[in-house]
Amino acid sequence: MQNKGLIKVFAILFGLVCIYQLSFTFITNSVESEAEDFATQRISENVEDYSALRDAEEERYLDSVANNEVIAGITYSDAKDKELNKGLDLKGGINVILQISVKDILAGLANNTDDPAFNQAIAEADEASKDSQDDYIDLFFEAFNDIPDAELASPDIFANKTLSDDINFDMSNDEVETVIRRKVDESITSAFEVLRKRIDKFGVTQPNIQRLGNSGRILVELPGAKDINRVKGLLQSTAQLEFWHVYKNTELGNFLAQANNVLKDVVNKDEAETETDTTATESDSDIDELLAESEDDTTEVATGNNPLFELVQGPGFQGGPVIAYFSVQDTAKVNNYLEMSQVRSILTGEQRYAKFAWGIPEDEEGVVGLYALKGNRNMEPPLSGDVITDAQQTYDQMGRVAVSMQMDGRGAKLWEEMTGQASTQQSNIAIVLDNTVYSAPGVSTGPISGGRSEISGDFSITEGQDLANVLRAGKLPASADIIQSEIVGPSLGQEAIDSGIWSFGIALIFVLIWMIFYYGKAGIFADVALAVNILFIFGILAGLGAVLTLPGIAGIVLTIGISVDANVLIFERIREELAKGKMQKDAIKDGFNNALSSILDANITTGLTGFILLILGTGPIKGFATTLLIGIATSLFTAIFITRLFIDGYGKNGKSLEFSTGATKNLFRNVKVDWLGKRKVAYVISGILIILSVGSLLVQGLNQGVDFLGGRTYTVRFDKDVNPTDVEQDLIAEFGSAEAKTFGPNNQLKITTKYKVDEESTEVDNEIQESMFSALQSYLPADLTFDEFTTGGAEKEIGIMQSMKVGPTIADDIKNDSLWAILGSLVVIFLYILLRFRKWQFSIGAVAAVAHDVIIVLGIFSLLYKVMPFSMEINQAFIAAILTVIGYSLNDTVVVFDRIREFVNEHTSWPLGRTVNSALDSTISRTLNTSLTTLIVLLAIFIFGGESIRGFMFALIIGVIVGTYSSLFIATPVMFDSVTDKSKIEKKKKIEEDSEATTA
Repeated sequence: MQNKGLIKVFAILFGLVCIYQLSFTFITNSVESEAEDFATQRISENVEDYSALRDAEEERYLDSVANNEVIAGITYSDAKDKELNKGLDLKGGINVILQISVKDILAGLANNTDDPAFNQAIAEADEASKDSQDDYIDLFFEAFNDIPDAELASPDIFANKTLSDDINFDMSNDEVETVIRRKVDESITSAFEVLRKRIDKFGVTQPNIQRLGNSGRILVELPGAKDINRVKGLLQSTAQLEFWHVYKNTELGNFLAQANNVLKDVVNKDEAETETDTTATESDSDIDELLAESEDDTTEVATGNNPLFELVQGPGFQGGPVIAYFSVQDTAKVNNYLEMSQVRSILTGEQRYAKFAWGIPEDEEGVVGLYALKGNRNMEPPLSGDVITDAQQTYDQMGRVAVSMQMDGRGAKLWEEMTGQASTQQSNIAIVLDNTVYSAPGVSTGPISGGRSEISGDFSITEGQDLANVLRAGKLPASADIIQSEIVGPSLGQEAIDSGIWSFGIALIFVLIWMIFYYGKAGIFADVALAVNILFIFGILAGLGAVLTLPGIAGIVLTIGISVDANVLIFERIREELAKGKMQKDAIKDGFNNALSSILDANITTGLTGFILLILGTGPIKGFATTLLIGIATSLFTAIFITRLFIDGYGKNGKSLEFSTGATKNLFRNVKVDWLGKRKVAYVISGILIILSVGSLLVQGLNQGVDFLGGRTYTVRFDKDVNPTDVEQDLIAEFGSAEAKTFGPNNQLKITTKYKVDEESTEVDNEIQESMFSALQSYLPADLTFDEFTTGGAEKEIGIMQSMKVGPTIADDIKNDSLWAILGSLVVIFLYILLRFRKWQFSIGAVAAVAHDVIIVLGIFSLLYKVMPFSMEINQAFIAAILTVIGYSLNDTVVVFDRIREFVNEHTSWPLGRTVNSALDSTISRTLNTSLTTLIVLLAIFIFGGESIRGFMFALIIGVIVGTYSSLFIATPVMFDSVTDKSKIEKKKKIEEDSEATTA
């Protein structure tokens, strides 16, 4: 090997760089461990809510030492920015995909038009989007263009004042479409920037936000985020801040009384009587005070025929902005009443434009005030939040948490006019955020100049900080729905780290021992190279800022198998050269050279599937692909160069180096098997397995996970063992459709439901969690609260440990991407092998083996998913496993094909059958050795690696077994049988050699 000195220098320098990169992780772990110990000492377990208090104490400690030097000028803050990032499944946190509503953007661009053609196209796009994978904007334009004589450039649609600089009346639909597409894209970009600014201020380390193509989807990953409800609110809040003049209750006179009288004739009496049975009663004195001008109120209340009055919980004070108080649970019903045309007709003059809005609940009983805002013909507020230039969390004169805001010049002028008018009229101004009245203060000191204002309410400090953050970052141009989410509790993340370390350690120890047992001193050198390889992988991950996930750890462990495979190929070749009687130096040189082709081919084919995973995968799957690709690159370097350095260095002084031990010296020597003679039996066995697999897939199908079907899934832990069948029956009674399976220990279940799968709002998420909590009451501790069940703290041991939500649209996208990933892999593999081996028969054999392996793995999952004691869901992780199986099967097949090609060149006079059999004989030691070490590694992860990747590992184990079998009994026989005239290869080879000899 040439340039040994350069390789040594590079290896040493690169190793030092990796150690340097990893040192930041050691520093942060050390400081955070000290913070944890400090918090544990300060906060006893006997203190109520000790877990949350410890978290707060840890944060205070870390803030206090953030800029203190730890070592060599490095502070904790510096180290935190450069540490090895841990993913959601290792650190806990939230991972969501937000869908920015293109429908809202289109409606906004059209000024919320009432145009029939526009609204018809919107309705048709809504319906089509439920079953289509096309972007919403494409569906809208397609529907609009199908409407006869409909014009996008209509003044009632897009040729409005707002878009007058871009669209005129003479433009065609195609021209307008181009403009609108650009405007929609600008709005989504604006939403992305707003979210990025909010997240940057949230205080989570190593956040990740990405825009996913042009679909209006935005990926947000916040590892380490603990207050999940706070995160959801921060991400989804549109921050639509508005300032409205508001009616006093005396200005509306008898409106409620008149509305109640109208509703008596509109609302069915029987329905009203049924509803009143569950309505909380109010004292007659309160009703009399509210309706002083109505003579028969008390009598009417007694009759049970007062649809509106029976919902009143209390009056607003005389002359105040609150009309009356109602229960939060009745607000939807009151809204329906107030929007009825018969009720709206009571309002006359300017009051007919009144806009009713609710305040924030004022007490634990959920009583909320009703306000009437002074609207106008266009229902636009006199002043909106887009004039806000800065916002800070402060405190009001009463010491309550508030948010102080500063307006720009235009806003300051309008604010002065509004406050001047309110002061003159002794009226109120309502401060409305996302259609909720936070406060409606009166103005008694005259106009307020300078553009400063304040929102006060029942805020906590964090709520005030978040509101200021949202207002400062700006409002979203449209609503943002969470169409996919994954939430992992921090305690579950720590368990994943522990299980990952266990699996990694056990697998590594076994491989190190096996290599020494099989190859003696040469195995020690391979082990050193393996250790260097692991250092390189973690160092590169830290240097690139990549995220380490549990599947990523699985990828690293699998890399151990890949690294061993390269060394096994080299050592087996060296043993062959030594058996031929070559000198040790020459045998080592030829062994490395001869193995290089097989090593490169095997790793390139595996790398190609890794690239497909990287391109099409998301979240943990992308982490698996990243570590796999890095591992392939480092394995090649360490196996080819580092191992060679040690071997050459050991033997340069004439020392003898055996590449075997006494127990393995003659193992697999002189193997003579008629592999091709057994191919018919293999075809029958494989045919039976494929028929069984396909039959099961058609009859029983697969256990498709939430990834592919849509829905919500929760990992729930109990304080005692539970029967999943009993729990499932209770959940079905609650949701109508639900599934509960043991997930790991007997006190932990994976609960899946498709209840309201088409509804993706936070309100529905909360409703489902509340219903699930209610259904599980009999299995949970009596003193467990709903908040403890859903959120808890860092040391949470009972309740929802992890949750995932996938909307039906994105589920279809995932399914389609997965299918394309598998088909794409097969095509890429066929083309690569065709290019590499120059004969289509090799490509056919490889693709046949891969298809064989994939069908059988799918069939086994179909046959066994109902009986296995662990989850065998078909999800994104399973697709990663299938692609990995494809890569491994190819790895094995390519090594065999390389040897066949080599033997064809060496033994030109042999019949093809003898050549193929001899090639397989010569690779059997490598095949079994690599398969055995890889299987043991996978078994270690399967047993100790945690429940969340057990199905993933099981697929890989089956894949390795089937892949090893198929490389010997499917790929090679299919290649052999596809050669119609077996003598053609030898004849063609002979002609080429004669031609080359003549030319020479």
